[in-house]
Amino acid sequence: MHQRNLIILVVCQLISATGSIVIVTLGGIIGATLSKNPAWSTLPVSMMVVAVAATTIPAAMLMRRIGRSRGFALASMSSIAALALAIVALYYNSFAIFIAAGMLFGVNMAFTQQYRYAAAESVSPAYVPRAISFVLLGSIGGAFLGPELVARGSHWPGGAPYVGVMFALIGLYTLQALLFTQLRSAVATTSVDGPIAHRQLGGIVRQPVYIVAVLGGTAAYGLMTLLMTATPLSMHVHDGFSIEQTGAVIRAHVLGMYLPSLVSGFLIERFGVVRLMLSGAVLFCLTSVVALQGQAILHYTFALVLLGVGWNFLYVGGTTMLTYTYSSGERFRAQAVNEFLVFGSSALASLAAGAVLYFFGWQRLVWVPFPLIVLIVMALVWVRKDPLLQRKRAIYAAETT
Repeated sequence: MHQRNLIILVVCQLISATGSIVIVTLGGIIGATLSKNPAWSTLPVSMMVVAVAATTIPAAMLMRRIGRSRGFALASMSSIAALALAIVALYYNSFAIFIAAGMLFGVNMAFTQQYRYAAAESVSPAYVPRAISFVLLGSIGGAFLGPELVARGSHWPGGAPYVGVMFALIGLYTLQALLFTQLRSAVATTSVDGPIAHRQLGGIVRQPVYIVAVLGGTAAYGLMTLLMTATPLSMHVHDGFSIEQTGAVIRAHVLGMYLPSLVSGFLIERFGVVRLMLSGAVLFCLTSVVALQGQAILHYTFALVLLGVGWNFLYVGGTTMLTYTYSSGERFRAQAVNEFLVFGSSALASLAAGAVLYFFGWQRLVWVPFPLIVLIVMALVWVRKDPLLQRKRAIYAAETT
């Protein structure tokens, strides 16, 4: 086990989570200030997610050529450039430049999402769920640091609102780039059982387990992005809550996303990946039920916490399930397709968030998860007895006892 890699990835996950929380929290608010049409206020965040989706396949292919360490370090540099561009946008009150900054920031996020794969490649197959969960724990620090930067940094000097926050993030991403130069190469140990090491891509993606893993990750990220992107706009712009109150709800949401990582890897080993993902689906339904009860602080807080925990169970479960479906030689192609679909759906959700909220309101927006969750539950029931899942359960039982 490469403990050095896991520690570096946890710290870098903390930095990336801090940056993404700040940008998601402020993106719609700054967009509402810079845009003439409130329906387009979340466009910078939406285009950021579009850039994530568009960059996922090139990111995987680049790291296949130059390695994880160099790829991640280059991505950190792209965030520094994006934040510098955001500062220019704030100085000149340019909505177009802020959109460009969001898109460039999304390039880094496409690489960030692959930290979990780097962690999985640093451990033996039986400990993949723990490694994935462990790296995601870094975001807990981001859950505290990100909202603090939003709340306190809005008053820092810089010549324009929030410029001080952007400078602070530039410092963090510079540290991140330096840390990635110390990341060691790891031998990928996650693989399917069987002699085939280099199948055609179609043979990989047609596996029922692969399809359900992708569906779980796609729904988890798409629905979470839809609701999380709309929340700051609904709370601060529509309902009049302060930026501090809005930041506190986002902090609670992010804690809900990542605190369960303390146990989600162990829950997969104890109860199986399918049961964990089913639990996540139920929590998504509860999110909508709570949100439909009203729009007070408590409603937003409890709904967003449930959303975070549901995301964690579906996302960690889906990522773990995905690692069952490919050999080490197939990993970059299989991961690239998954990332593209997951963040493509997230991009669509982010694009829709501002417009749906503007035209239909919060109460109608929170109905969206129900049909997708029903589909996920049906898919998980369909695949629960797949032989590939049964073999993996046997490996966990043998190697962790």
